[in-house]
Amino acid sequence: GITLACILALRAAGMGWLDAVCHAFAALSLGGFSTYDASVGQFDSPLIEGVLIVFMLLAAMNFATHFIALRGRDLRVYWQDVEARGVVGVIVASCFGVALYVWLEGTYEDYPTALRHVSFNLVSVALSCGFVSQDYEQWPIFAPLWMLFLANITCSSGSTGGGIKMIRTLILAKQANRELARLIHPAIVNPVKVGGGAIPNNVVIAVLGFIFLYFMSVVLLTFVLILSGLDFMTALGAVLGNITNAGPGLGKVGPGGSYAELTDFQTWVCSFTMLLGRLEVLSLAVVFTPQFWRK
Repeated sequence: GITLACILALRAAGMGWLDAVCHAFAALSLGGFSTYDASVGQFDSPLIEGVLIVFMLLAAMNFATHFIALRGRDLRVYWQDVEARGVVGVIVASCFGVALYVWLEGTYEDYPTALRHVSFNLVSVALSCGFVSQDYEQWPIFAPLWMLFLANITCSSGSTGGGIKMIRTLILAKQANRELARLIHPAIVNPVKVGGGAIPNNVVIAVLGFIFLYFMSVVLLTFVLILSGLDFMTALGAVLGNITNAGPGLGKVGPGGSYAELTDFQTWVCSFTMLLGRLEVLSLAVVFTPQFWRK
């Protein structure tokens, strides 16, 4: 239903039927493939970019939340969902903040233009979609690095996005706050609460283990690509772009480049990284443990 609504909205915004169907499929799956080499930049349309921003945000939220909101015909459900609030809050704050930074650095001559281009590309990359309308690698390096960082943490569980998911990010932040409180009051009883509910300690420990494996995978795979001959920025961008399933990275694999420049070995590493990210690390990592192979 949401995909059909996206197709009709893109058609009304000026796309042809084929482009509307293909871009709607790519937006709702957060896959990011376009029918043009220039991606969404081919259309140069603020209206089309706005429609895609809305539907990418919907795709990055938990689909159970959409179902509850639709069944109850109550938009307050989104405000009550702690993950949805987190996704929207992080995205909105980042769009305005990064646009201001890019404008002050002189990349665009006025703030509205900076806000338009930053908003679309930041939402796309941060939600692990991968549509682009500008070569964001020409922006000050903080901006694309922040976008790729957000791709690791922003999408909700139960969405079509990649990364560690917003719920794990919130649990990790709450756990860090609890440890700080314990340093001040060692005897305090302070359960981790997210959305008003207490999170069992075994779940918190599982989340910590997952996040450790996730970011250690990023570090180790980046070193593997550097060892294979890639420069640091390309290696880091490729790993972040693949483990989040966003696609575009930095350097040779940025929006102005292509993964076609990589060697066969580097391509295999990126393929493994994509699989690792899509299976959320643990499902694939367990295959490499000795216990898995014991009878």
